[in-house]
Amino acid sequence: MLDVKRALSSAPKEHEKGAAKALLTPWGESLSPGWVLQEHPRPQFARERYKVLNGLWEYAIVRSGDARSEWRAAEAPDDFEGRILVPFTPKTLLSGVERQVMPDDLLWYRCVFEAPKLQAGERCVLHFQAVDWACACYVNGVRVGEHVGGYLPFSFDITEALAKGLPAKALARDEDAAASDFEIALCVFDPSDVGTQLRGKQKLGGTGIWYEAQAGIWQTVWYEVVPEAHIRAVRIDADMHGNLQGSMDVSDDGSQPFGVYLVDETGCDVAFEYGSALIEPVDRVGGDEGELATRTAFLYVPDVHVWDVDDPYLYKLRLTYGSDVVESYCGFRSIGMDEDERGIKRFCLNGRPLLLKGILDQGYWSDGLMTAPADDALVFDIETTKALGFNVMRKHIKVESERWYYHCDRLGMLVWQDMVSGGGAYGAWQTSYKPTALRWSWSHFDDATPKQYAKLAAGDAAYRREWEQTCLGTVEHLRNHPCVAGWTLFNEAWGQFEARRMTALVRSVDARPIDAVSGWYDQSCGDFLSVHNYFRDLVVWPDHAKVEEVRDAVNRSGTRAFSLSEFGGLTYAVLGHCMYEGSYGYAGFDDLGQWQAGVRANLARAEELWEEGLSCLVYTQLSDVEEEVNGLLTADRRVIKLTGEGL
Repeated sequence: MLDVKRALSSAPKEHEKGAAKALLTPWGESLSPGWVLQEHPRPQFARERYKVLNGLWEYAIVRSGDARSEWRAAEAPDDFEGRILVPFTPKTLLSGVERQVMPDDLLWYRCVFEAPKLQAGERCVLHFQAVDWACACYVNGVRVGEHVGGYLPFSFDITEALAKGLPAKALARDEDAAASDFEIALCVFDPSDVGTQLRGKQKLGGTGIWYEAQAGIWQTVWYEVVPEAHIRAVRIDADMHGNLQGSMDVSDDGSQPFGVYLVDETGCDVAFEYGSALIEPVDRVGGDEGELATRTAFLYVPDVHVWDVDDPYLYKLRLTYGSDVVESYCGFRSIGMDEDERGIKRFCLNGRPLLLKGILDQGYWSDGLMTAPADDALVFDIETTKALGFNVMRKHIKVESERWYYHCDRLGMLVWQDMVSGGGAYGAWQTSYKPTALRWSWSHFDDATPKQYAKLAAGDAAYRREWEQTCLGTVEHLRNHPCVAGWTLFNEAWGQFEARRMTALVRSVDARPIDAVSGWYDQSCGDFLSVHNYFRDLVVWPDHAKVEEVRDAVNRSGTRAFSLSEFGGLTYAVLGHCMYEGSYGYAGFDDLGQWQAGVRANLARAEELWEEGLSCLVYTQLSDVEEEVNGLLTADRRVIKLTGEGL
């Protein structure tokens, strides 16, 4: 039964939230501009010669007459306004700017760095782990490329631009610069929620469950030196039986010798002690990035040490192609869906049913917003989540720093990965009020027609193309991480469209379980009947989807598991640890002890549903975020509210 009083009290209300309080995390408080997120940004694909370029850059926010069309060819300003601490966006406290970039602004970055000394046949690749949303990049005044999309990494080969040397204008501007240095300039455009592009939880003047919009560089910037013939990407499939297939895309015709080796604790290659490596010939040539080839190797490891949440054992790998050497790792495990002895569909890890006891993780920080203030801060969140008894983190509407997934790999935390949402303005009736009040509507909405696209803010074809491309890009980006347990495609109807086709699309490239529609407007597809329940008694609801609708190449039985993919949301504000005076959540408490008891009772009731057929639960949420104070931790991570630690 719907708790009408609670639902009505939780409805968003128009209000002035005021200015954010300067709320530093412990890591932000001790942050040095000379040492900002300097760890290798890609531990699963690491070369020896690299340099992290985070730190103080120059910035300028320039009002534009038509930023959407001008960002690709705009000229850098003669004067920059000040310095910004990269990779924190201008909106954040840690950036030193604390200013909102608007949709009609162009955000410029500029900085000079010492150039690497390249030998004959070597290339320099400049990497941006994430820039929101579109950018054009210049090195030594040469336009080296552009990128559109705010959540995935991209790179540019800047070798030829480095050869031009630092422009005279830059030499005159920077007293300490040498002619051998190089200059990076980046022009960024972000329409925020005025546009239809993927933006996650960002909203200009965000309140309630929507957070302040950000723009610009928000993950690490770095470069690495590679041989001309080098590995571009790798795909690693390792199962619980010791079978490993390693495939690599290489930058030329595939004629160089290559290898995929296990590495022992002394650093020696020992692959062939475990069994023969079967070398496959080139199976693809050509590609968007010039001449490209794929090489594949197979290894077998007897007596394999399996990766598990309680024993997250990782094998070190060394990948070679000609003179190129990449350090990596893998975990041998299996993930899938199967029926238990009672015929109930369950999530299974290494062939055993496992209750996914999860926490919703927005990945927001009081001082860095979407950017963690330090690598240790990422570790703190994962270790604290595990200590509180959870075994999975649902990364909500955001693709996190790759080091976060690395830490989940090594610490034994499963990850349920959401795709980033976007589209037009979300109508409160279709995406909130109707499904809250009328549960029958959840299974009576077809998302595959143009008329329904518009109702769910998915009417823009450009948005749908971007969503599809980014969805596949996210799967490819994260597929090698043993921690990643599955994918959520659409959340609460935000920009939802053609969930059945999108499920089939993801199935075609990855075998992990899929939560196709999290919340409501189920389309009888995916591996879960996935519901959000904040205002009703916690029960397992029957799946009314027809077996024929659900059955596909992976889910052959035509049955689905039940997932309580969001619930809870109980609020308690810890004075002195809130970003705003106001608060938002789904049931407010004035007493910490009563709140703790309420949270524990919610979790206990959800766990009891295992016997009734529950496979997955996700409590809302890990930490407070801006006005939302329903976290188990405060936004500044100084108080663990559920245990009282830090008070």
